[in-house]
Amino acid sequence: MGYAYSPREYGRVFSPLNVFCAPMPTAFTRFYGKISGLDKKLRLPQSTVKLLREQVATVNGCLYCIDANRAAALTKSEENLSELLEELHRYDTSPLFTPELRAALDYASELARDKRVSPSTFAALSTHYNEREICDIVWVVASEHIYNINNIGLNIGSDGLCQTSKES
Repeated sequence: MGYAYSPREYGRVFSPLNVFCAPMPTAFTRFYGKISGLDKKLRLPQSTVKLLREQVATVNGCLYCIDANRAAALTKSEENLSELLEELHRYDTSPLFTPELRAALDYASELARDKRVSPSTFAALSTHYNEREICDIVWVVASEHIYNINNIGLNIGSDGLCQTSKES
């Protein structure tokens, strides 16, 4: 399905489809699709989900995901999402980020980097998010990690999608 869709929509087949999905049974490709489908069931604002995914991909060093997440976010440009993405590298000091978003990004960054979170980071997150929303944040970090590790492990780099979306 991705093979048929991506060339029509984007003029090319994305690297993960060529490198990972093509040699694997189709159940693995469907699993990838289910991950993105589950994002629609999250209670977090989609802009928060997109920022969290971009931050986790950055912490993990997944060039494909950094590029693809940014391109997808900019294509559906919500409010000030493009400004937030530009400032993401300094979310902790930028006035564009609310204390709520900073707490979520701190939590996601620490979890992605250290594979654990300190009690103080969890406490800070808990002042802004309820139990369900915290579970949503954990899901975003964990599911982004799946994409990141697959791509990093297979030496899949950027496909230049963000430049393509900016040129459109």
